[in-house]
Amino acid sequence: MAVYNRIAEFHNDMTDWRHDIHAHPELCFEEVRTSAIVVEKLQEWGIETYAGLAKTGVVGVLKGQGSSKKVIALRADMDALPMQEHTNLPYQSVIDGKMHACGHDGHVAMLLGAARYLAETRNFDGTIHFIFQPAEEGGGGAKVMMDEGLFDKFPCDSVYGMHTESTLPAGKFGIKSNAFYASCDTATITIKGTGGHAAMPHQCVDPIAIGVQLHTALQTIVSRNANPLSPAVLSITKFNAGTADNVIPNFAELVMSIRALSRETRAMIRNRVHEISEGLAKTHGVDITVEYNDGYPVMVNDPDHTEIAVATAAHIVGKQNVDGDFPQSMGSEDFAYMLEEKPGAYIVIGQQDDGHMAYEHNQDFNFNDKVLATGASYWAALVEKTLPRNS
Repeated sequence: MAVYNRIAEFHNDMTDWRHDIHAHPELCFEEVRTSAIVVEKLQEWGIETYAGLAKTGVVGVLKGQGSSKKVIALRADMDALPMQEHTNLPYQSVIDGKMHACGHDGHVAMLLGAARYLAETRNFDGTIHFIFQPAEEGGGGAKVMMDEGLFDKFPCDSVYGMHTESTLPAGKFGIKSNAFYASCDTATITIKGTGGHAAMPHQCVDPIAIGVQLHTALQTIVSRNANPLSPAVLSITKFNAGTADNVIPNFAELVMSIRALSRETRAMIRNRVHEISEGLAKTHGVDITVEYNDGYPVMVNDPDHTEIAVATAAHIVGKQNVDGDFPQSMGSEDFAYMLEEKPGAYIVIGQQDDGHMAYEHNQDFNFNDKVLATGASYWAALVEKTLPRNS
């Protein structure tokens, strides 16, 4: 019930890897330097290494001792965010406008640490696929890797993911069975009115007035159409219209972010956005178009694999430090695509302490190096429990 001693011995190495990656952040599908580091390390430890899926994705393959045909996959994401870092750390980003503000640098370091330990010990019977994935931050790198044959070329029985969690104290884990993270879709609605002089609105069809009605009507989807026990969010994030104070414009545009924690609610919202837009178009005799983009799906943890993850985390940090009913998140995660294809579980590892209070996607965020060995030990224990020798 503790961090693995061997992993603790190279904690400083994991810290150095993390700091190096943090200082050199790379955005979606641009993770050339990061993937090269991953390839170099995996090959150094004698792990079969394959690069090039989704441009910069890397898969390491490690076989244990014995004849088991069972295979599990462990995934870490690698990309950074288009943000300016304000931490003033010695290893702060050296690239303007790019920053590791979501802990992916730590995710890579933890999975590398586990890979090093497992390559040294091989105290398991079966095969591990270490998946280092690009482009989680909006690029859907998981789906791109899958579309390019990830699970055909590297078949597995189950897949696991892990993410840092800034609301959870360092040294604790959180997870929830079934729906854990929300879907994330976007929509752009364009209203084509008839512009004219602001002093003569009767000669116009005002798209702003219609847009205001549309905004109000769209809010009733969550408040009146969605089951109150199935959380959902519809946020209008842009309302673009007009160029002058004395001109009624021809066009208005509304852009929205839509999130749901069930597939049924997600589909209902999509239908209602179209129905409400079509209804207002008929009411006002205007053309309203909806460009609806399906993003990441609902991320659903398999109950049986969630139990495995809980037991594994408890083995490392103790039962009292594992929340098996951690609150659902309206954030989204492209690991959801993998969990649609394969059973598995996604867990979060706490990182909050007095020196790490900033939330993810904040310019002051910095992954907590203290939990690197904890996360790597979780990965190692998960492999040894899932693929036991002499089973």
